Amino acid sequence: MKTKLLVLLAVVIALLAVSGPMFAHHGTAAFETKDMVTVKATMTDFQFINPHVQLHFEVKNEKGETEQWQGELTAPNKLARAGWTKHTLKPGDAVTITGYIAKDGAHSVWIRKLIGPEGQSLPLSEE
Repeated sequence: MKTKLLVLLAVVIALLAVSGPMFAHHGTAAFETKDMVTVKATMTDFQFINPHVQLHFEVKNEKGETEQWQGELTAPNKLARAGWTKHTLKPGDAVTITGYIAKDGAHSVWIRKLIGPEGQSLPLSEE
């Protein structure tokens, strides 16, 4: 009986050790979390996909030139619980996006606030 318990304990420990990386997440390491940026944008693509919803949009810079940007939201199942669908945003929608900018200077933002085309603040998590 004691041998079976030790074998079972060893198997459980081994499974936990092997499955540890499945619980890892990239977090906010790629984004500058001390400063936020806000941009007025026009949606070009909305991908309601796992593991994170992706937004692609155009932003006019200070010179009036159009830049291609992308933003990341949480998982689609979390947004669905907040009322989102794959049709919440469409190409051509005017939005205002606030979030953390990428540390490497890329036009990429981790979205923390999103004002939709009707001027409404879109929920980023269920309440």
